Amino acid sequence: MKWVTRSHVHVDRAACPWLITRFVDSDAEFLFVPRSKVMEVAEREGAIPFDTPGADLHHRDDLCTFDVIIKDYELTDGALLRLARVVNAADTNRMDSDPLAAGLEAIAVGYSLRYPDDLENIEEQFAVYDAFYAWCRLDVAGSGP
Repeated sequence: MKWVTRSHVHVDRAACPWLITRFVDSDAEFLFVPRSKVMEVAEREGAIPFDTPGADLHHRDDLCTFDVIIKDYELTDGALLRLARVVNAADTNRMDSDPLAAGLEAIAVGYSLRYPDDLENIEEQFAVYDAFYAWCRLDVAGSGP
């Protein structure tokens, strides 16, 4: 399936493709377009829009798009829910709500500087999210470092 969102990925638009690929659609293809074109491209390409105004999969109240995808796709993995707390805090600029949020924000900024191409950026960041998810599994199990 094709998925489309705004270009210039940051926290939510890097985390969501990882979440979608790992837990929702292993064959996902991502399109990054200007904000003003997301819904038009979604219609034309038959793609699912996310993290953009007008999309079903977008911020709701205190939930960032990562949270909304977890909720709408009924994902219940404890480690994933732990990761969601960090993503939400970083994406909504509530750094004080999780001690790891500022680090995730810094990683997002650094990857944007190193990889301005959105597809290359998320490809490179997937390894970070894989490692972060592995850490969250330990944290949830109570056997973290």
